[in-house]
Amino acid sequence: MLRAILGTALSDQMIRRNPCQVKGASTVHTPERPTATVEEVYALAAAVQPRYRALVLMAGLLGLRWGELIGLHRRDIDLDHQAVRVRRAVAELSNGQREIKAPKSAAGKRTVTIPGVIVSEIRAHLKVYSEPGPDGRIFIGAKGATPRRNHFNRLWHKACREVGIKGLHFHDLRHTGNTLAASTGASTRELMARMGHRTARAALIYQHASADRDRLITDALSALVEKGTRKGKGHAGGTGT
Repeated sequence: MLRAILGTALSDQMIRRNPCQVKGASTVHTPERPTATVEEVYALAAAVQPRYRALVLMAGLLGLRWGELIGLHRRDIDLDHQAVRVRRAVAELSNGQREIKAPKSAAGKRTVTIPGVIVSEIRAHLKVYSEPGPDGRIFIGAKGATPRRNHFNRLWHKACREVGIKGLHFHDLRHTGNTLAASTGASTRELMARMGHRTARAALIYQHASADRDRLITDALSALVEKGTRKGKGHAGGTGT
């Protein structure tokens, strides 16, 4: 932050140079978060309270953030065209109040295609748990209030324990959705649009992870082929012809 402030002062010619020039000082290394498998996503969706089943599936397969999911209204979902429009997010402030706001960047306002495999799940959720009318909220608590993160986290941790998964945060489901999208061969621009990012950095990370995984799969396939080839040669040599 100090570097950015002084950079602005430099641009405004209020100082002659920016003293914040320590190499590597602006680079933050964060540990890689875990990614759930598709099987784990469905297991967690089955273990959590039924009214939050669709929430878990949409987080894991669409890669939407908590605030974006909680901010969805009926008018934002078009199941006939399998699309969800992200136009707002619910942010929880440190004082406990909640604020409905637009995404942080223009790229955050986006339309994300819904995989056909969960359309029936969302349709069932809308029928049973969502508020009526175009402005009705998609996800509400048992008493009709907008879900709070701390309350949901208790349900989430309980579901994780039942399934036997440790160290997985709800936000990690977004990584699952993005990783799955990258594994389909989507371009960097397509991933940026789906994820709601204005820069390519995050998309490239998921593409790199997908490429690494594909390399592991390829190596495993090669090992299987080599094993099968060796067996074939052994049988051919033992025919006695």
